[in-house]
Amino acid sequence: MNKEYLSQIIKQIFACDSPTGYSHNINQTLLQLLNDLGYYPEITNKGNIQLFIEGKNHSKTVATSAHVDTLGLMVRSINSDGTLSVTNVGGPSIPTLDGEYCTIVTRSHQKYTGTILCTSASVHVYEDAKSKPRDLDSMMVRIDEKVFCKEDVRNLGIDHGDYIFIDPKTTITPSGFLKSRFIDDKGSVCAILCVLKEIKEKKIMPAYDTFVYFVNQEEVGHGAATVNAKIDEFVTVDMGCIGKDLAGNEYKVSICAKDSGGPYSYDLTTKLIHLAQQNEIQYVVDIFPYYGSDIGAAWRSGVDCAGALIGPGVHASHGMERTHLDSIEQTIKLLYLYLIHE
Repeated sequence: MNKEYLSQIIKQIFACDSPTGYSHNINQTLLQLLNDLGYYPEITNKGNIQLFIEGKNHSKTVATSAHVDTLGLMVRSINSDGTLSVTNVGGPSIPTLDGEYCTIVTRSHQKYTGTILCTSASVHVYEDAKSKPRDLDSMMVRIDEKVFCKEDVRNLGIDHGDYIFIDPKTTITPSGFLKSRFIDDKGSVCAILCVLKEIKEKKIMPAYDTFVYFVNQEEVGHGAATVNAKIDEFVTVDMGCIGKDLAGNEYKVSICAKDSGGPYSYDLTTKLIHLAQQNEIQYVVDIFPYYGSDIGAAWRSGVDCAGALIGPGVHASHGMERTHLDSIEQTIKLLYLYLIHE
């Protein structure tokens, strides 16, 4: 793994705010990165990036994907005191947002900073400041502008439906931990880019004709609903879960046997397990109880493919997430081997 390249693209990808439905900025970054590697991607009408790579064997078509969209918030309404009420985009862990910095972007591309807070924000004022439930109805955004009423906010150009970006606070520690919001699934985006760099620089053709997708709107359930209908096998790359009785951790690649949508394809999942075993890749096999992926979206849209899921183990998903670069490295190795293995 080219760790210098991985660190470089982590900084670029994680710096792009891309809550579900707002993908144009990260798509432009990805298009430039892919062009720099010598690929010729295209953007679909839905906002997904699609890349085709010719393989040695044309007897079947395989695919991989990662989703570029993250969690976020939108302006639900403007309050009489000049604060904003919010609605969720995807499923962020709302209690973890209390105190987080954010940016509001208007439809005319103006940006204003702010802070996400509980409506009982001060312990010196509100008796329930520590005990009040942190849910959508009790959260607000305090705008960093001189606003005192609805009209002041509207005069800034802020309106209902404007996106609110959450500061990811991305950090790579000297010990190799990646700490950030939205490792789900930007860690996987970076893993695929590393694989594509390796294939291109070593002039290696995939074993089979291959589609690569960088998907938008996965967090709301239909990211890969419009992938090519000719796909025979589809291995998506998404975060692995950690906690409770699960086997996953921050240092290995997770291979998911079943999520909330049911089991993944038995033979394809078994193939990935055997590839990991035969090549000394650090891996676990796991069940993700409250989880869905691009495979489920493709299947529900009628794509007749075998499907499997792999990805780096991520702690505290949909909150302040963390993984280790080791886990991303093991994911890179397994995906690379899958793509070149006949």
